[in-house]
Parts: sequence; structure tokens; C-alpha cells
Amino acid sequence: MSNFSDIIKQDKLVLVDFFAEWCGPCKMMSPILKEVKDVLGDKVFIIKIDIDKNKHLSTKYQVRGVPTLILYKAGKQVWRKSGAVQKNELVSIINNFG
Repeated sequence: MSNFSDIIKQDKLVLVDFFAEWCGPCKMMSPILKEVKDVLGDKVFIIKIDIDKNKHLSTKYQVRGVPTLILYKAGKQVWRKSGAVQKNELVSIINNFG
């Protein structure tokens, strides 16, 4: 499943991390996202999208700053935030929609 729209249309929650290699706060998000995945397991599918390699996606989804996190449920955006987010906040948000 390599098509972005197919991935976000899954039955499970999908958290998309739009990031850039040159972005300091984005680098902080990687271990946080790993911890979130460790806590939530199969409850959420997490993918990372490099905005410099996927300009069409960042344009289509109006990503103007990184990191931008977007949570999808069955293809619908249910939550979005730009900037770094702490693990506990992310776990709580995902649990609210799961």
C-alpha cells in the first residue's frame, strides 16, 4: 500500500508526520512518535512524509510549517497541529478518536 490516500482511508487511525530533514523540532518528534507507537501498538498507524521529497502532498494538504501532525480516521482529518507535540498529549488525542 504505497498510495497516500489509500493509507489514510484505513479503518484504523493514521497519524501522519509531515517533516523535513533540516527541521530541528522534527528531529525531536521521531523518538516521541516511537514512544507513542510503543504505547498504542496497533491502535494507530504512523507514517512520516518528508515535505522536500513529497512536495505535491505537502501542497495538497496545505502543510505550511513542519512538523505538522495530522490524524486521520477512515480518510477524514480529525485532528491537526503544527509544531512539536509531547507524547502524553499525542497518546491522549489518539485515544480520544480511537
